Amino acid sequence: MDKISYVIVFPTIFSRKKIPSLISNIKKILKIKNQGFKSVKRDGDIILVDANDPVFASSAINLLFGIEKIAIARQIRNDFESIVSEITSVGGNLLLKGERFLVRVDGVSKGFVTKDVEIAATSNIIEKKSELGASPGTDDNFEKMLYTYLTRDNAYVCIFADRGGGGIPYKPQGQETICAIYDEISAVSCFETIKQGYNTKILVCYRTESELINLAKMINQIIPRLAQDRVELEFLHLKISPHGVGNYLVYVNSILEILLRYSSSRVSLALSPLVFSSDFVDNSLRLVFARDKIPIMPLAGVDAGMWDDIKEIGQEKSIKRLEKLVTVTAQDIPVFAKKEVEYALRTKKKITIRAGHNNVHDILDSFENH
Repeated sequence: MDKISYVIVFPTIFSRKKIPSLISNIKKILKIKNQGFKSVKRDGDIILVDANDPVFASSAINLLFGIEKIAIARQIRNDFESIVSEITSVGGNLLLKGERFLVRVDGVSKGFVTKDVEIAATSNIIEKKSELGASPGTDDNFEKMLYTYLTRDNAYVCIFADRGGGGIPYKPQGQETICAIYDEISAVSCFETIKQGYNTKILVCYRTESELINLAKMINQIIPRLAQDRVELEFLHLKISPHGVGNYLVYVNSILEILLRYSSSRVSLALSPLVFSSDFVDNSLRLVFARDKIPIMPLAGVDAGMWDDIKEIGQEKSIKRLEKLVTVTAQDIPVFAKKEVEYALRTKKKITIRAGHNNVHDILDSFENH
């Protein structure tokens, strides 16, 4: 049996019943990123991508949600001797002199236990690759993992592996959910809304030109997660001062009023009890229910992981400023700015962006040409 290298996609535990959706999204993102492939198919609980360029294909696929881990691996038959031999060979090529390594084998074993493979492969590497001076590590102390996954008929010995973005594939939740991006926290909220599988419509609200430029950069990181060739965005300009906590809360409430003017049955709220007071959050929920809509709070269970998402959308420099915003408080719950909301709705501009490398420039150029 010839050895074939595949991009291996490991769905999250929440995605295992949604593998057809994930396969569909993988095909879409590969086409969007101009990555050629021969096939995308499943083998048990994993997805195999036979790509022309596995490195670039794996990078494109890992933009999607619903993935626990992604790897480039050699496919061999699920046979004890073959697996041990291949792990030894791969280990000899990957390990650097003096590295501590860990052999890990998961999946479906046939006539043997995976622990025996781990022990045999570790011994072989120490014996046959002695010139490397590599030594076995432990679960808590190793520099390189040699990972292998077994299905009923095949074994996949990984040459490279990377962590996925988690969540579930985009769009299996059905009805449209509307969200607004107007700062880093709202961008993370939109990011998490997509990560939870909602069919997401995105509004972009801004007060100044500099805000618009920064928001375009965030959107550039979010668009690929939608696995769509073309994405329609709506931009609205609000004339509300960007200075002061009170103005910020008026701004947030005004954007909520704008969201409630749309026909979408679900409204994604960029609110977290860790950042906003419970009175402010409760008031927003009441406003949504009063319009017979369903509120979605994707940040409700996100704590320090919010900073990881902020880094994911390329906003590491904003973390210090956002730390000052945590636990926003106000004496009174502000109402929305009615005149500014009406003005914003009149300024609404719809722009269709083709997913690609120049999304920031495309957004700004399309905006100026309207």
